[in-house]
Amino acid sequence: MLAAVAAALVVPASAHAGPNSSDTAIVSLGDSYISGEAGRWQGNSINPAGNRDGTDRAAYDCTAAVCSYDPARVYGATAANGCDRSDVAEIKSATIAVDAKVNFACSGATTANIFRASKGGAAFKGEPTQGDRLLFLAHASNVKLVVLSIGGNDLGFAGIVQACATAYLTHQAPCRTSQQQVLDSKFQPAMRAVGRAIDEIRAIMTNAGYTNADYKFVVQSYPSVFVRASENRYAEIDVAQRAGVGGCPSYDTDANWARDSVVSQIANGIKFVAVSQGVRFLDLRDAFQGREICSKSTSQASLTQPPSPTTSEWGRLLNQSTVTQGVLQEAVHPNAYGERALGRCLTLIYASSANGGKCTNVAGQGPDAMQFAPG
Repeated sequence: MLAAVAAALVVPASAHAGPNSSDTAIVSLGDSYISGEAGRWQGNSINPAGNRDGTDRAAYDCTAAVCSYDPARVYGATAANGCDRSDVAEIKSATIAVDAKVNFACSGATTANIFRASKGGAAFKGEPTQGDRLLFLAHASNVKLVVLSIGGNDLGFAGIVQACATAYLTHQAPCRTSQQQVLDSKFQPAMRAVGRAIDEIRAIMTNAGYTNADYKFVVQSYPSVFVRASENRYAEIDVAQRAGVGGCPSYDTDANWARDSVVSQIANGIKFVAVSQGVRFLDLRDAFQGREICSKSTSQASLTQPPSPTTSEWGRLLNQSTVTQGVLQEAVHPNAYGERALGRCLTLIYASSANGGKCTNVAGQGPDAMQFAPG
């Protein structure tokens, strides 16, 4: 098997065109927030029947309230290994004129999966490292853009979400104090790992014959799908509505901490690393403001109100509906609307001469109205 993988990564002599190739490409690397996890869903509904009030893009052959479901209609072959690269992932949704839009990101990936195997990188979910795949692509095509989203799994972000949801549902003390300690203990090692991943990508591109001026390199932070307590349409005391219906199980104090402290701490850390190492930084911390799960300015789809990019939530809910309709790993990720919004953000920073900036949405408008402010 190792021999087969190695053979697959050998670059034919005729493919050594690199930045001189007439075939252009853009490529995304990293974890679930850029792979396209949860792209199956456009908005949320707790209706388990049929196409789930129009939110389930994997539904087909629907007759009345009965449908067939195939996640591969959205995630392609990666539905089988759980990388979940959706058809509306950020790199696919970006309107950048190139011959190929390539997504190597994989749900659950850490910085260890970015490195080439020869540099200590780890294969993941039956695939070669993302670095090895990038090296092949960079030799074969003229790569105009590399965009990276990584670090969240190094920080154990999913575990933090789980701990806070469990605390709320089991009436334990709020999670923020204990989980802030967990985050702090992992923070500096994770940021150093992000820095090494940036260095590795630069080295790969140099190996393939590129100078830094030959392509654009963007590192992005994470959009928050958590809503602040004051903006939550469900009361903290009403567990059945907040957790069971809304899919945002957390105490008010934990929600505020996650939305304003955790997301900002991670964004500021990644920004520091990106700026220090001379790559562009795309700040997404407020990209979903007002579009978060349970936000007062959004609503779930229903039989009488179909999903809409202007009124529906842009993140996947976390409740029983998550697993009865799909899979747990889709929870708390940008959905199809969110991914299209992030694709628009990527388009805007690519077109800009700025070294970085912040992307935000416009209230009452869809993903195409996203705005980018340099800085």
